[in-house]
Amino acid sequence: MAREAGAVSASAQFSLRLAKEDFAFAAAHFTLFPDAPAERLHGHNYRVRAVLGGPALDREGMLVAVAPVKAAIRALCAALDERVLIAEKSPKLELKRDGDGLCVRLGARDYRFPIDEVTLLPLPNVTIEALAQHLWQGLAPSLAKTPVTWLRLEVEETAGQSARYESPLP
Repeated sequence: MAREAGAVSASAQFSLRLAKEDFAFAAAHFTLFPDAPAERLHGHNYRVRAVLGGPALDREGMLVAVAPVKAAIRALCAALDERVLIAEKSPKLELKRDGDGLCVRLGARDYRFPIDEVTLLPLPNVTIEALAQHLWQGLAPSLAKTPVTWLRLEVEETAGQSARYESPLP
């Protein structure tokens, strides 16, 4: 039996990829390793990409209005831009506020950063995998009342090296 024109299979999915030039942030970090010292403090020019998916379009023929989604991604990037990213949940780091600074101790290394240049992330480590999940968690709530049923967030730290986190939306 032939399918009606315009009919969509029950397993069909729409996806929308958003990868604008300004979905980016520059930040410093160091990755902690299980059986070795951490990396030296260094920075990256991170790029963020999002793919949103769902089985249906709204009445206007869109999966989602993109302007609010793009604004949400830009806000997430702005919160990390030109910051030192510190893994607040790492048992390897000792964090202590000192006036207008944050003292970070990692073994024999001591850092002191201006507090307004630091973003404490609720993560055990600042990796691209953890950043992808963190950004996913930041973007997902803005998609709650849309036809979007799953979200993939990708964070690229250098050309050819990126991580993705993908999950259905609650």
